[in-house]
Amino acid sequence: MNTLNTLTAPIGRLFLSLIFITSGLNKIAQYQGTQGYMEAMGVHGALLPLAIATEVLGGLAVLLGWKTRYAALVLAGFSVVSGVLFHSDFADQAQMINFMKNLTIAGGFIMIMAHGAGNYALDNHFNKPAK
Repeated sequence: MNTLNTLTAPIGRLFLSLIFITSGLNKIAQYQGTQGYMEAMGVHGALLPLAIATEVLGGLAVLLGWKTRYAALVLAGFSVVSGVLFHSDFADQAQMINFMKNLTIAGGFIMIMAHGAGNYALDNHFNKPAK
Protein backbone atom coordinates (compact mmCIF):
# COMPACT_ATOMS: atom_id res chain seq x y z
CA MET A 1 0.00 0.00 0.00
CA ASN A 2 2.89 2.40 0.70
CA THR A 3 4.14 2.00 -2.89
CA LEU A 4 0.69 2.89 -4.19
CA ASN A 5 0.56 5.98 -1.98
CA THR A 6 4.03 7.01 -3.17
CA LEU A 7 3.02 6.82 -6.83
CA THR A 8 -0.45 8.38 -6.75
CA ALA A 9 0.66 12.02 -6.73
CA PRO A 10 3.09 11.79 -9.68
CA ILE A 11 0.59 9.70 -11.66
CA GLY A 12 -2.13 12.26 -10.92
CA ARG A 13 0.17 15.09 -11.98
CA LEU A 14 0.97 13.19 -15.19
CA PHE A 15 -2.69 12.67 -16.05
CA LEU A 16 -3.66 16.27 -15.28
CA SER A 17 -0.72 17.76 -17.17
CA LEU A 18 -0.92 15.67 -20.36
CA ILE A 19 -4.08 17.35 -21.66
CA PHE A 20 -2.43 20.78 -21.37
CA ILE A 21 0.96 19.83 -22.81
CA THR A 22 -0.56 18.05 -25.81
CA SER A 23 -3.18 20.76 -26.36
CA GLY A 24 -0.55 23.49 -26.30
CA LEU A 25 1.67 21.60 -28.75
CA ASN A 26 -1.32 20.95 -31.02
CA LYS A 27 -2.09 24.68 -30.98
CA ILE A 28 1.44 25.31 -32.27
CA ALA A 29 1.02 22.72 -35.02
CA GLN A 30 -2.43 24.06 -35.97
CA TYR A 31 -1.68 27.71 -35.23
CA GLN A 32 -3.79 29.41 -37.90
CA GLY A 33 -6.76 27.12 -37.43
CA THR A 34 -6.70 27.63 -33.67
CA GLN A 35 -6.37 31.39 -34.08
CA GLY A 36 -9.35 31.39 -36.44
CA TYR A 37 -11.42 29.35 -33.99
CA MET A 38 -10.57 31.72 -31.15
CA GLU A 39 -11.58 34.73 -33.23
CA ALA A 40 -14.83 33.01 -34.28
CA MET A 41 -15.60 32.60 -30.57
CA GLY A 42 -14.93 36.30 -29.92
CA VAL A 43 -11.47 35.92 -28.40
CA HIS A 44 -8.66 37.98 -29.94
CA GLY A 45 -6.23 35.73 -31.83
CA ALA A 46 -3.27 37.66 -30.42
CA LEU A 47 -3.88 35.81 -27.13
CA LEU A 48 -2.93 32.47 -28.68
CA PRO A 49 0.79 32.65 -27.74
CA LEU A 50 -0.24 33.29 -24.12
CA ALA A 51 -2.61 30.32 -24.21
CA ILE A 52 0.13 28.10 -25.67
CA ALA A 53 2.67 29.22 -23.07
CA THR A 54 0.16 28.71 -20.25
CA GLU A 55 -0.71 25.21 -21.38
CA VAL A 56 2.78 23.95 -22.23
CA LEU A 57 4.77 25.63 -19.45
CA GLY A 58 2.06 25.18 -16.82
CA GLY A 59 1.58 21.55 -17.84
CA LEU A 60 5.32 20.88 -17.64
CA ALA A 61 5.54 22.60 -14.25
CA VAL A 62 2.77 20.39 -12.86
CA LEU A 63 4.26 17.28 -14.46
CA LEU A 64 7.67 17.95 -12.93
CA GLY A 65 6.26 19.20 -9.66
CA TRP A 66 8.01 22.58 -9.95
CA LYS A 67 6.24 25.60 -8.44
CA THR A 68 3.31 23.23 -8.49
CA ARG A 69 0.82 25.18 -6.41
CA TYR A 70 1.28 28.30 -8.55
CA ALA A 71 1.05 26.33 -11.80
CA ALA A 72 -2.07 24.57 -10.50
CA LEU A 73 -3.66 27.94 -9.68
CA VAL A 74 -2.94 29.26 -13.18
CA LEU A 75 -4.21 26.10 -14.88
CA ALA A 76 -7.34 25.97 -12.71
CA GLY A 77 -8.14 29.55 -13.74
CA PHE A 78 -7.31 28.78 -17.37
CA SER A 79 -9.67 25.78 -17.28
CA VAL A 80 -12.57 27.81 -15.91
CA VAL A 81 -12.02 30.77 -18.24
CA SER A 82 -11.65 28.59 -21.34
CA GLY A 83 -14.76 26.65 -20.32
CA VAL A 84 -16.77 29.84 -20.08
CA LEU A 85 -15.38 31.29 -23.33
CA PHE A 86 -15.53 28.19 -25.53
CA HIS A 87 -18.04 25.79 -23.99
CA SER A 88 -20.89 27.90 -22.63
CA ASP A 89 -23.55 26.87 -25.16
CA PHE A 90 -25.45 24.77 -22.63
CA ALA A 91 -28.17 23.95 -25.16
CA ASP A 92 -25.56 21.75 -26.89
CA GLN A 93 -24.98 18.66 -24.75
CA ALA A 94 -21.43 18.19 -26.08
CA GLN A 95 -20.54 21.74 -25.02
CA MET A 96 -22.11 21.18 -21.60
CA ILE A 97 -19.98 18.03 -21.17
CA ASN A 98 -16.85 19.95 -22.20
CA PHE A 99 -17.72 22.73 -19.78
CA MET A 100 -18.13 20.22 -16.95
CA LYS A 101 -14.82 18.57 -17.97
CA ASN A 102 -13.12 21.93 -17.59
CA LEU A 103 -14.64 22.39 -14.13
CA THR A 104 -13.55 18.89 -13.15
CA ILE A 105 -9.99 19.58 -14.26
CA ALA A 106 -10.04 22.85 -12.30
CA GLY A 107 -11.15 20.84 -9.26
CA GLY A 108 -8.17 18.53 -9.64
CA PHE A 109 -5.85 21.53 -9.75
CA ILE A 110 -7.50 23.01 -6.67
CA MET A 111 -6.71 19.72 -4.90
CA ILE A 112 -3.07 20.11 -5.93
CA MET A 113 -3.13 23.69 -4.61
CA ALA A 114 -4.45 22.40 -1.28
CA HIS A 115 -2.15 19.40 -0.88
CA GLY A 116 0.96 20.24 -2.90
CA ALA A 117 2.86 18.24 -5.50
CA GLY A 118 3.33 15.05 -3.49
CA ASN A 119 6.15 12.60 -4.12
CA TYR A 120 8.75 12.78 -6.87
CA ALA A 121 8.43 16.53 -7.33
CA LEU A 122 11.09 19.16 -7.89
CA ASP A 123 9.37 21.25 -5.21
CA ASN A 124 10.50 18.68 -2.65
CA HIS A 125 14.09 18.87 -3.83
CA PHE A 126 14.30 22.67 -3.82
CA ASN A 127 12.37 23.18 -0.59
CA LYS A 128 14.55 20.99 1.61
CA PRO A 129 15.73 22.74 4.76
CA ALA A 130 19.41 23.64 4.74
CA LYS A 131 21.64 21.45 6.90
